[in-house]
Amino acid sequence: TAASLSLPSSLSRAHKKNIPGRNRRRILAPIRALELDQDTLLAVGVGLAGIAVGIGIPVFYETQVKGAEKRLNDQPCFPCSGTGSQTCRFCVGSGTIAIALGSGESEKSKCVNCDGAGSITCTTCQGTGIQPRFLDRREFKDDD
Repeated sequence: TAASLSLPSSLSRAHKKNIPGRNRRRILAPIRALELDQDTLLAVGVGLAGIAVGIGIPVFYETQVKGAEKRLNDQPCFPCSGTGSQTCRFCVGSGTIAIALGSGESEKSKCVNCDGAGSITCTTCQGTGIQPRFLDRREFKDDD
């Protein structure tokens, strides 16, 4: 039988001890430095710089906006000189427009742009007379 053919336990232990490489410590091969060529290093550097810029610019603008919100804004609006309204460019402030009917005849009509007022609300400052900050003039939309 199989039990009668097996070696005694003392011999089997001794036999296992003599197996070459069985109880030896493994010797690990030394770690070699990565061999990278100049183009690979340049590509990695450019990639890291791109990531830094992609993160850095929005953070920079955010800190600038927060700093600008803390400062008082009292600069008069440039297009309307701080009045909050601009002269209508269609009727040039008269409130009426001359319409040529033909054969030398003309008719005066109320200006449809300013509704006859001769002036319109300034589109830069929205009638406040205060020059908005640069980033406040822009409306950022993510339409993706």
